[in-house]
Amino acid sequence: MEARIVLLPGDGIGPEVIREARRVLEAVAERGAHRFHFEEHLIGGIAIDRTGDPLPASTLEACRAADVVLLGAVGGPKWDDPAAKIRPEDGLLGIRRELGLYANLRPIKVLDAFLDASPLRPERVRGVDILFVRELTGGIYFGAKHVSDDGTEASDVMAYTAGEVARVVRVAARAARERRGKLTSVDKANVLEVSRLWRRVARETVTAEFDDLDYEEILVDAMAMYVVGRPRDFDVVVTGNLFGDILTDEASMLPGSLGLLPSASLGDEPPGLYEPVHGSAPDLAGRDVANPIAAILSAAMALRYSLGLPEEADLVEGAVDRVLAEGLRTADLAGGGPSVGTRAMGTAIAAAVAAG
Repeated sequence: MEARIVLLPGDGIGPEVIREARRVLEAVAERGAHRFHFEEHLIGGIAIDRTGDPLPASTLEACRAADVVLLGAVGGPKWDDPAAKIRPEDGLLGIRRELGLYANLRPIKVLDAFLDASPLRPERVRGVDILFVRELTGGIYFGAKHVSDDGTEASDVMAYTAGEVARVVRVAARAARERRGKLTSVDKANVLEVSRLWRRVARETVTAEFDDLDYEEILVDAMAMYVVGRPRDFDVVVTGNLFGDILTDEASMLPGSLGLLPSASLGDEPPGLYEPVHGSAPDLAGRDVANPIAAILSAAMALRYSLGLPEEADLVEGAVDRVLAEGLRTADLAGGGPSVGTRAMGTAIAAAVAAG
């Protein structure tokens, strides 16, 4: 196939990890006789420095015309002035909004090679493979806000429409069909009216369109316990913006390193936006020590969800597993032992892809 891929390296370690993700995608293209056309554009702090805008118009135009957008990271202490009128993170929020990306997919998978890295006992996390689907553009983060004139009272409104709930539930349900066939919806329907709407719409949508799934509903406080108490019981989990933000950060501790966690943000139309969960880590930038695996696995998600190439996605994920099983580690995974650099890890994974 032929695809246009826009790379947004961004700030900090972003350029280094995106370079390795591109290297792996080029290996995929060569092996499968695909044609991937790459172009780089600015976002975040570097875009502010060069253009005065964290999301330049040229970047947005390129992204709208792309099949896939692969982002590194944005931000850093250089741009951390709380009084600043524009911040690097505005670029990320802006691109999500402009591209209509309402569903955030974050897989949490514990690899056998890193069972000892998890803060939980190995027998509790062995085999954990959860896909969280978080609604990304509604809820309390985007509701009406109010602060009284004297500063003694404040409020934020959590609001959803039935349409907003149904569309993100459909994304999660389709993913569950491609995985193990189980879908869990998380809410707070025993207290919140907005959660009662969420529960009703989610149930109606699954019953009418996905009745082949094993479907359950769990309250968010119980789910917070189950994530650490029985994480192997879950397949796909769908929830709102606030609850998803908290639960995915909690679950990110299960694998033992943020350097292994990819994510995707999807809408009704292409492109999808793919990015590692980790931040810009400016203290590591330019030192060839950053872990590129989360960026590489984000590229695998792009192959699966935007380009319709599940076999190629499996190939990349399998290559990562094999390289780690052979003992290669970046510094964040090595526990003080021998380690390889960013480029060496990316090269090894690309070679594993080429070898099949």
